[in-house]
Amino acid sequence: MTAVIYARYSSDNQHEESIEGQIRECTAFAEKNGVTVLRHYIDRAFSAKTDNHPEFQNMIKDSSKHLFDMVIVWKLDRFARNRYDSARYKALLKKNGVKVVSATEIISEGAEGIILESVLEGYAEYYSADLSEKVIRGMTENALKAKYNGGTLPIGYMIDSERHFQIDPLTAPFITEAFQQYDEGATMTDILDYLNEKGVKNSRGLPLNYNSVQHLLKNRRYIGEYTYRDIIIPDGVPAIVSKDVFDRVQDRLAECKKSPCTTQGRGRLSDHDKLLRLLIYLTNIL
Repeated sequence: MTAVIYARYSSDNQHEESIEGQIRECTAFAEKNGVTVLRHYIDRAFSAKTDNHPEFQNMIKDSSKHLFDMVIVWKLDRFARNRYDSARYKALLKKNGVKVVSATEIISEGAEGIILESVLEGYAEYYSADLSEKVIRGMTENALKAKYNGGTLPIGYMIDSERHFQIDPLTAPFITEAFQQYDEGATMTDILDYLNEKGVKNSRGLPLNYNSVQHLLKNRRYIGEYTYRDIIIPDGVPAIVSKDVFDRVQDRLAECKKSPCTTQGRGRLSDHDKLLRLLIYLTNIL
């Protein structure tokens, strides 16, 4: 018998067996049963609620080459955490002559084994749903107190020891200036050049791009608005930009979406400029 080992470590649970531990127990199972392990497929920090795991999908695809007879997992919940995905992918593997085996759960080949496997898969699905509910409940409680719930931290803010938003004195002034410049007629490219010249980086430590600036100028958190799902708390975080400036910037962004902005005026091309462009265009095609 030949086999591959599949190991997965979720992004939503830090208390499960490590990848190394899973591999160790699966390898011991293979050695005990005289099974030759050909390779390992490993997915790290992927959510258990989706089947979009690169190495898992590669394993399913490779099963069609008929190179291995068995997939060994530490527990069945490593293979899938809902009954639909489990049945679907086991059927695909079975079609290719491959079966899924748990290294730590003793499941017989008979009728009793079918019942036990169904119970284990049902529990795995319940555990995943229950964990998701607990996470959302905890994050909702945080949100009601306007606490940081993870994710990308907007430039200009830092998080204190109690997970509340505080203004970052080093980067917040650049955000204020960016809004002020755009309000006074600067283009998005002008703002981008200004921020990059000042060494402002995104959350990954990389230079900003055009989309970064566009998202920045639309971020309502800068006027102190805290949001999480359907929870909105005005003045939930310290404001970096005044509401008047923010509203004027939104108006100009809307105008610029309709017609190209220049560095002059409120951002809309004058009728004279539009006519001049039309005449140039007609001259070039005639």
